[in-house]
Amino acid sequence: MTEQVVLQPVDQAHALVELASEKQAYDIVLVDVREATDFADYFVIMTAESPRQMRALIEDVQDAMRAVDIRAHHMEGTHLSGWVLIDFGDVVVHVLGPEEREFYDLERVWPKAVEMVRLQ
Repeated sequence: MTEQVVLQPVDQAHALVELASEKQAYDIVLVDVREATDFADYFVIMTAESPRQMRALIEDVQDAMRAVDIRAHHMEGTHLSGWVLIDFGDVVVHVLGPEEREFYDLERVWPKAVEMVRLQ
């Protein structure tokens, strides 16, 4: 019998930061939002250079989470909209285009949130 490895939300978030970095996303931020929201524990926010890269990042994130038996509860946006939100429950991933990232400045929206990791 194969034992299923269960990743804690913080470990899921760190793994997604690493994946985003490997896949050439930039301005990657991991934010602890446990004190700021009641709908998630962590946000992973990243910027994609183009719609094509955004589509690839979205697929890679979903594949990585499926590999540890975690499915998205909800997804909003498309690679053509400039902002995709993927809700995995405790971890929410935001993939944005450069203009959307600058305009919405998500990591500043929740003042009680704590930035844990930032990769340029």
